[in-house]
Amino acid sequence: MIPVAGVREVARAAELLAAGEVIGLPTDTVYGVGARLDRPGAVEAIFELKGRPVDVALPVLIGRDADVDSVAAAWPRSAKMLAARYWPGPLTLVVPARPEIGALLGGTGDTVGVRAPKHRFVRNLCRTAGPLAVTSANRHGGEPCTTAEAVTEAFGGEGLALVVDGGRCDGEPSTVADCTTSPPTLLRQGALPWDWVLAALR
Repeated sequence: MIPVAGVREVARAAELLAAGEVIGLPTDTVYGVGARLDRPGAVEAIFELKGRPVDVALPVLIGRDADVDSVAAAWPRSAKMLAARYWPGPLTLVVPARPEIGALLGGTGDTVGVRAPKHRFVRNLCRTAGPLAVTSANRHGGEPCTTAEAVTEAFGGEGLALVVDGGRCDGEPSTVADCTTSPPTLLRQGALPWDWVLAALR
C-alpha cells in the first residue's frame, strides 16, 4: 500500500498497469480496481477478482476529454452537454462503444460507460496510462470500499499488485446516465442528483 503523494506514485502505478497488473486506487466516489484497456488479460482479471459476471460491463475512467474518442463510437449531443457541465465529477455517461472496446469490457459490447473523475491522483494516472477499466473495489454484490484498508481486506491481499492509499473516499458511487436514449435515462442514482442532470439538458 502506498500513499497518494505525487509524480513518483503515479509513475509506479502506471508501471504496474503497463505490465498488465490490476491495482486498487482511490477515486472521487469510492475506491476502485483498475487495469489498462490495452491489456486484455488484465481486464479479464478484474472480472475474476471481483467474481463479477461478464454480462455486467466494466466502466472506463479517462483523464482527458479527448480520450472519449478512443473508447466511444459516437458522442451524442446529450453526452456532450452533460460532460461540459458535470465533468470532472460523479457522472458516468453511457454511449455507443467502439467494437474493440466493447468486446473487452463485457456486457452486450454495444455501449461503454465513461467518466472523468474529479480526483487528482486518478486523473493524473489516466493521463499517464490512458483510459482505464475501473469498477468499485468490492466483491460482486458487496458494499464498495471507502478506504485502502478495506480494499486490502476485501480481497485478502490477493490479485492486486498495489493499493494506493488516498484516504477516505466519500462512499457514494457515480450517477449513471444512458445517453443512447433521447432524452437520457437514469440507470443508477448516485452522487449527482438526477434533477441536476435533467436541468443541464434544458
